Amino acid sequence: MKALLCTAFGPIDRLRIEDVAIPEPAAGQVRIQVKAASLNFPDALIVQGLYQVKPALPFSPGAEFAGVIDAVGAGVTAWRPGDAVVAFTGHGGFAQQCVADQHQIAALPPGMTFEQGAALVLAYGTSLHALQQRARLQQGETLLVLGAAGGVGLAAIEIAKALGARVIAAASSADKLALCREAGADETIDYSTEDLRRRVDELTGGRGADVVYDPVGGAYSEAALRATAWHGRFLVVGFAAGEIPKIALNLALLKERDILGVFWGDAVRRDPAQHVANMRLLAEWFAAGKVRPAITERVPLAGAADAIARMANRQVKGKVVILPDA
Repeated sequence: MKALLCTAFGPIDRLRIEDVAIPEPAAGQVRIQVKAASLNFPDALIVQGLYQVKPALPFSPGAEFAGVIDAVGAGVTAWRPGDAVVAFTGHGGFAQQCVADQHQIAALPPGMTFEQGAALVLAYGTSLHALQQRARLQQGETLLVLGAAGGVGLAAIEIAKALGARVIAAASSADKLALCREAGADETIDYSTEDLRRRVDELTGGRGADVVYDPVGGAYSEAALRATAWHGRFLVVGFAAGEIPKIALNLALLKERDILGVFWGDAVRRDPAQHVANMRLLAEWFAAGKVRPAITERVPLAGAADAIARMANRQVKGKVVILPDA
């Protein structure tokens, strides 16, 4: 089979398509014929050795994907060949076939395409966990989303609207903000040309945002934290800008703000029952038309390395889907 391989941590342009042996599922595992895999920012970090997890070399990036089971290992009774599933394995998805532990997969929801299934788990799982379990976003509250045109940002917009919140989306260009409005954002801020804190104050009548969702880090984090309301909650989701901001703790004291970390992958490991409940809710919202992954590009496996490089340079909007057999 063909797979995009990382043979050494470092520059993204070292990634190569290679022919590798088809993996065999071990006990408790299934093998999946990958129909579609989703590109996420951690894919750009993991191949450079910059992510919290460093897989054994060589490996294929690709944290999440959807496909059809074609083999099962010993002890697997809940799944059988022919089952359509979505999977979150952390890596391995940018290949024509991939093995997954049986607890890492779920049935592809009815009416969902493989491309949509591949784009659902990480972005929507992260955003739902962040907004519901961590920030406890309430109906009628105001959410400010930074990097709002990215995969997790757009997911946060849709989930916040499903929860009954008002959403202010912040991004760096007019076309990105148009995508945010399509996802349901009530207000938008172009932080490449507008003062973020001042615009939040204007849009909230000086009250500030109840919750900030920040997957970007860098220069805008402190301004967004300062733009929160009394008892505002600031969600630390990621650092797509490449810079981890250093926040003065007196800003938490002022207005009794909460700074909340979001580590979805470990949260899934620690509380799998909550993850299952979240996935069930997302499937219900999908069926009701409340969430719909914004797939902006479909790329063959041969173009995956270039797509990862563009993701690292923040040149991607919405969700990019890799099609291994295209």
